[in-house]
Amino acid sequence: MMMHIMFRLFMVTVFISAACTGFSQNLRTDTVRMDLTRSEKAFLDSNLLLLAQKYNIDAQKALIIQAKLWPNPNLSYGRGPFIPLYDPTSLYPKSNFFYNSENDATISQLILLAGKRNKQIKIAVANAKLSEFQFYDLLRTLKYTLRSDFFNIYFLQQSAKVYQAEINALAQVVHAFAEQQGSGYIAEKEVLRVRAQLYSFQSEYNDLLNQIRGLQTELRLVLQVKPDIYIDPQPDFSSIKNLSPSAYPINTLLDSAYQNRTDLLIARENTNINKLNYDYQKALAVPDLTAYVTWDHQGSYAVNYNGLGVSFDLPVLNRNQGNIKSAKAQIANTVANEKSTEAAVKENIYNALEIAYAQDNLFKNIDPKFSGDFERLVNEVLINYQRRNLGLLDFLDFYDSYKQNVLQVNAIQYNRVQAFEDLNYYTGTNFFN
Repeated sequence: MMMHIMFRLFMVTVFISAACTGFSQNLRTDTVRMDLTRSEKAFLDSNLLLLAQKYNIDAQKALIIQAKLWPNPNLSYGRGPFIPLYDPTSLYPKSNFFYNSENDATISQLILLAGKRNKQIKIAVANAKLSEFQFYDLLRTLKYTLRSDFFNIYFLQQSAKVYQAEINALAQVVHAFAEQQGSGYIAEKEVLRVRAQLYSFQSEYNDLLNQIRGLQTELRLVLQVKPDIYIDPQPDFSSIKNLSPSAYPINTLLDSAYQNRTDLLIARENTNINKLNYDYQKALAVPDLTAYVTWDHQGSYAVNYNGLGVSFDLPVLNRNQGNIKSAKAQIANTVANEKSTEAAVKENIYNALEIAYAQDNLFKNIDPKFSGDFERLVNEVLINYQRRNLGLLDFLDFYDSYKQNVLQVNAIQYNRVQAFEDLNYYTGTNFFN
C-alpha cells in the first residue's frame, strides 16, 4: 500500500516539471502568437476609434474651405401693382408687363468688415489642428493600453502556469489519499488539509484567469480582432533586459514631454482657439456693410432709375458685449488648464522616473539562480515528504512559498516593464522599446 502511495506522490514531480503551457480558453478556438511589433501594426491598421477620429480631422479641414468662401450676392426683384400680364383691350397688349406696371430689381453684396473672414479662417484652421492633436492623443492612449495589456497578459500567464502545475500536483496527491482513505496509512486531517490547499489554489487560479480574460477582451478591442481569438503575447526579452532609466537625462524627458505630450498640445491649442474667438467676437461688434445696385422702372421721379447705395446696422443697442465678456473669461479658463497640465506633465515624469529606478533596482537585485534553486528544491521537498522526513504543513508551506515566489518575480518583471511604458506615455515619445 505504501509503495502505491509513493508512486502516486512521485507523479507530482512529473506534473511540476511538465507544467502546462495552455489555458482553458472555453470559446476561444484560435490562438494567435503576436510579438509587440505585429500587435502595433495590427492596431494601426484596423482600430475603428482611430478611423473615426481621422474622419473628424477631414470634417474639420472641410470647415476651413467653408470659412474661406465669400458671402453670396443677393438678387431681389419686385413688380406691382398687379395687373394681368396680357390685356387684349390695351393699345399695347404685348407690353403690359413692362409699360403698365412698376418693376424694380436690386443686387446687393454683404461686405465683412474688421477682418471677420480672416478671423473665421484662423479659427477653422485652429480647430483642424486641435482635431489632429486629439487624434494623436487617442493614438497615444490606445497604444499605451495595448502595450500595458500585452506585457500584463504575458506575465499573468507565467503565473497561471505555476498555479496549473501546483493544482495538478495537489490533485494527484488528493486522489492518492482518497484511494487510501480508511486504510490507516493517511490521517483524515492530512487529507482535509491537502484538499483545502487545493481548493484555495483553484480559487486563486480562477481569479487569475478571469483577470487574463478581462485583459484579453480589452486587447482584442484595441486590435479589432474576432472574439474567438486568444492572443498569446511574445515579448522580446533581449530588449527588455537592456532597458535602463539612466539612458536619458531628466531634462531630455521633460523637453520631449513639453513638445510631444498631446494633452498639453490640446490645452495650448484650446487657449489659442479662445484667443482667436475673443478677437472674432470683438470684430462682430463692428457692423458689416451691404453695398447694392438698384434699378427702378416707374417707381421714382424718373423712368428707369439707377442707383447705388450702402446699408449697415447702427451699433447702438447690441455691441456683442456679452459674447466678448464670455470669450475673455474662456481665455482665463483655458490658460489655467494649460498651466495645470504643464505642472502635471513635470510631476508625472519625475514620479515615473523615480518608480522606474526603484523597479529596475529591485529587478537587478534578484539573484538569477533564485528561481532555479526554488524549482530544484520543489523536487527535493517532495521526495522528503514521500519518505516522511517532512511533515504535511512544511510540505504545503513550501508549495505556497514557491507559488508566492513565482508570483512576486513575475510581478517585479511586469512592474519594471510597466514603469518604462509609463515613461513613454508621459513623455509622448517611445524612448524605451
